[in-house]
Amino acid sequence: MSAVEYRIEGPCAVLVMQNPPVNGLAQAVRTGVMEALDRALADAEIKAVVITGSGGHFSGGADIREFNTPKMEAAPSLHDLIAAIERSAKPVVAAIEGTAMGGGLELALACHYRVATGKSVIALPEVKLGLLPGGGGTQRLPRVVGLELALNMIVSGTPVPAAKLAQTELFDAVVESGAVAAASQLIADRLAAGEVPVLVRDRKLVHADAEAFLDIARLNVRAMAGAYPAPMACLECVAASTSKPFDEGLRFECEQFTLLMNGEESKALRHAFFSERAASKIPDVPSDTPLRRIDKLGVIGAGTMGGGISMNFLNAGIPVTLVEQKQDALDRGVATMRGNYERSLKKGKLSQDKLDTRMALLTPSLSMEALADCDLIIEAVFEEIGVKQQVFEVLDAIAKPGAILASNTSTLDVDRIAGFTRRPADVLGMHFFSPANVMKLLEVVRGKATAKDALATVMALGKKIGKTAVVSGVCDGFIGNRMLEPYVREALFLVEEGASPQQVDKAMERFGMAMGPFRVGDLAGNDIGWSIRKRRYVERPEMFYPKLADRLCELGRFGQKVGKGWYRYEPGRRDAIPDAEVTALIDSHRRELGITPRALSDEEIVSRCVLALVNEGARLLEEGIAARASDLDVVYLSGYGFPALRGGPMHYADSLGLYNVARSMRGYAASAHGDRAFWTPAPLIEKLAADGGTFN
Repeated sequence: MSAVEYRIEGPCAVLVMQNPPVNGLAQAVRTGVMEALDRALADAEIKAVVITGSGGHFSGGADIREFNTPKMEAAPSLHDLIAAIERSAKPVVAAIEGTAMGGGLELALACHYRVATGKSVIALPEVKLGLLPGGGGTQRLPRVVGLELALNMIVSGTPVPAAKLAQTELFDAVVESGAVAAASQLIADRLAAGEVPVLVRDRKLVHADAEAFLDIARLNVRAMAGAYPAPMACLECVAASTSKPFDEGLRFECEQFTLLMNGEESKALRHAFFSERAASKIPDVPSDTPLRRIDKLGVIGAGTMGGGISMNFLNAGIPVTLVEQKQDALDRGVATMRGNYERSLKKGKLSQDKLDTRMALLTPSLSMEALADCDLIIEAVFEEIGVKQQVFEVLDAIAKPGAILASNTSTLDVDRIAGFTRRPADVLGMHFFSPANVMKLLEVVRGKATAKDALATVMALGKKIGKTAVVSGVCDGFIGNRMLEPYVREALFLVEEGASPQQVDKAMERFGMAMGPFRVGDLAGNDIGWSIRKRRYVERPEMFYPKLADRLCELGRFGQKVGKGWYRYEPGRRDAIPDAEVTALIDSHRRELGITPRALSDEEIVSRCVLALVNEGARLLEEGIAARASDLDVVYLSGYGFPALRGGPMHYADSLGLYNVARSMRGYAASAHGDRAFWTPAPLIEKLAADGGTFN
């Protein structure tokens, strides 16, 4: 298939971009449009050109498949194409259906006229990749939609329906359907009237007091952007459209784009973007693997996790049978789900019709037999292997052939759970993160016997319910919690040595973590970690754990749910207040160990905590638990509050240089306190460092 279809309709040449799924502006498309434009200009019978896209889309912008390849910058560039369209002696009309985003919208802005269907989606979303529109978007969009709307669209990257822009000068016509036909009619009418089109670049930007507006906007955007440079760069480029001649504004936009493109923040955000897409690809599972039908779902357990899991599928229009042992627990779970929906209703995020529709898809039951016709059954019961065994033995007996049986376990052995059935190929883990109806991450745990079609089905289903699904092999804690354990241990060692919990938390939060490790412990429940450590003491007695966290739990300080943990909490509030009782506990613990506290820098705190994640991540890669380093980054970006502008722990290690990472680890291994054995760099790190390589 040609990248651009050329056809003649009356006096118009219609150029149809063809690059599924959203007609990204790949080199072949850019070349095809340029050649087709030249062909139309050379044909005396052609009076105008209409550019549109196939498959219900205009263009989604740059083709991500060409990112970081020579083709992305190869001639003709987007700038070349835009210049050619603007110079065209025959009028060019953009006929927009579906999406016109990024470079796609910038291409349309270069055209002499624009026609769109009302449901088309318009956006300049580059800021979400740490960039700004680099094809003149910051200079042209303000000239047709106004300074304030353009700034909001560019700084936020938020898509806007074309219907909402119908009254602006962006569009010459907004129609219900048939954008190409409408574009052909529009150009025929304008030619008949002898109209001379005015290019967007030649239009004047009018605003009552641009400087005053921009001064206020700078304050707001700076506060919103935090450590991210792209939003402020977007603002300054838009500001240039008000104060500089058009070509000077373009040059300034180009300079700022180049700075951002070469910056660490954009590299990290682009890494995250590609990593999330790569996570859906399983090396030994073909993309065309037939999927099992999932028409009905079963969930066992109506507690916080079971209810949240159920809501994901109800939201996607999938019927759910929810099973509990006791009526009061079932009623409480259903009431909590309804309450969650009603809160969304009050906030205007959900209509009453949708609330009613979703609740109508829910079938509460006290009988496991009610799950017999379900295509996928997820258990969300107590995290204890004996309880899991009882559940899966029953499911093995009642579930229909081909049904997928999933455990929501966060640490237990999925292979052992599969062994409780006579159908291990149908068993896998689906580890949702709490609250399950909100958190994006879904760890899909592949057992040694899990069938490829079962795995592919659950990965596709994860996408359908809006999750970022990542495959993990079987190990204690899978990817996320396995890496979290040494991170938390290192935070405890730091406190033993002289830091306070609040210093560690603040250092990690300044680094960009959503919450520091001690605040996370209080939120999740310190008793959960205590339970895991007790199991570790039996199963892995060689592991070295700081006992401080155990001492805290022995005082009943389990976190926010009891009003005290590493911090103190006032009733009804979540403010973490330092507590003298914890300070006294830490001082006493240090004296018992004979430790004289020392001052620790925030730099050391961040380095030791993050590199603990990295070293354990490298071991996961060596063991084959994760398919690629970027999967580890996706887990931490989606489920553990790792800062997006750092790209994930493994990408962050790459940015430091693995030689430097290994050197730091060896330094920590030589220190007088902590787990020296842990800090021996994983062999993969040593190998990559020696070869000058990277994880990603």
